[in-house]
Amino acid sequence: QVQLVESGGGLVQAGGSLRLSCAASGGIFSITTMGWYRQAPGKQRELVATITSGGGTNYADSVKGRFTISRDSAKNTVYLQMNSLKPEDTAVYYCNAVTPPYWGRREYWGQGTQVTVSS
Repeated sequence: QVQLVESGGGLVQAGGSLRLSCAASGGIFSITTMGWYRQAPGKQRELVATITSGGGTNYADSVKGRFTISRDSAKNTVYLQMNSLKPEDTAVYYCNAVTPPYWGRREYWGQGTQVTVSS
């Protein structure tokens, strides 16, 4: 069983920065694809960024050039560095983990952390 615990959310002014962290337990961090998703009020949950076990990354167009996803296998932690934040980045941010097909392609979610960007 994989457990994900996010931290680092908060209130920041437009143009500011925040770093989200997601600590994973369960012993299979090294083989999972990790990701960050977000959900704003009244909107569907959307992909922000993903990073594979090999370090390959993918970003939503809306955050390219501003956000950076990274992972530290020694700490079983994935990060989302968010710079040049905009009010439209306000949302609950969720950490996501997906195991490889040979592990059943299981999906896990964290509890979410609120990010609020004021104008």
